[in-house]
Amino acid sequence: MTFTFDQTRCFVAVAEELHFGRAAERLQMTQPPLSRQIQKLERAVGVQLLERDNRKVELTAAGQAFLVEARRLLVLAGRSMQQAQRIQAGAAGTARIAFTAASTFGVLTTILNVISESYPDIHLDLFEMVTREQTKNLLNGEIDLGLARPPFDPTAFASRLVHREELLLAVPEGHRLAKLDRPIHPRELSAEPLIMYSPITARYFYDLVVRVVSVTGENTVHSVSQVLTMLCLVAGRRGIAFVPATSTRLGISGLEFLALDGLPPEPVELHLLWLNENRNPAARSIVDCITGSPTGQFLSRP
Repeated sequence: MTFTFDQTRCFVAVAEELHFGRAAERLQMTQPPLSRQIQKLERAVGVQLLERDNRKVELTAAGQAFLVEARRLLVLAGRSMQQAQRIQAGAAGTARIAFTAASTFGVLTTILNVISESYPDIHLDLFEMVTREQTKNLLNGEIDLGLARPPFDPTAFASRLVHREELLLAVPEGHRLAKLDRPIHPRELSAEPLIMYSPITARYFYDLVVRVVSVTGENTVHSVSQVLTMLCLVAGRRGIAFVPATSTRLGISGLEFLALDGLPPEPVELHLLWLNENRNPAARSIVDCITGSPTGQFLSRP
């Protein structure tokens, strides 16, 4: 036989008041049901916890020991209920957030800091994933939110633009194009060895680049997935590359970053992404936090 939370609460009240009448008043109940709760508790525990007669109520030795643990149980139960309520309200809990590697160069920490300031009791689990992996894992419930590159299926996902930036040309230090001291037009690059994005694992940047420059098998010397790898190859004089402006923050030596002419302004976009049917209260709070924040807070420039 096990005892209940109500029985424990009744026992603590009687043990602290040492009077059934005062304990019943404190619990806003009558004495007969209070006495029955104590009797049930003692049967469940298997020992006498209280000695009582018409004049007084006293704790037995077992009752004194049980009181210490009973108080701890009540405190723990109260905290558990409060935590459950906070989680249901979206003020606490865990949110699993995926992000693209390039987002770590700029906006990721800004967004995480805003979330932590607004919801310090929400634990953030972070996962690095390309956009294709993010959409897959959102659909199967492995993550709650993503920082991803468009486009997205609007029937499954909702999104909010959180960052926009320029596309720059990364060249080796001392490259001839760096000496021109002007923005470079993509038509000037058709004969340059190009370090290109993978059309499979870096589809967003691949599509973005092929819209602005003629990419052929002849002038593509490498295809990679990560901007950091691309910059290291450029610094090693393997070719030139198109990179988001925030990559200038990486501080890799041996590089120069050039402005491009003839491109749409700030074509590189990053979106907060979530399922239309998001069931995690913590994730919903984060969405409200980010979508309710001033746009300029995230659309920062490097």
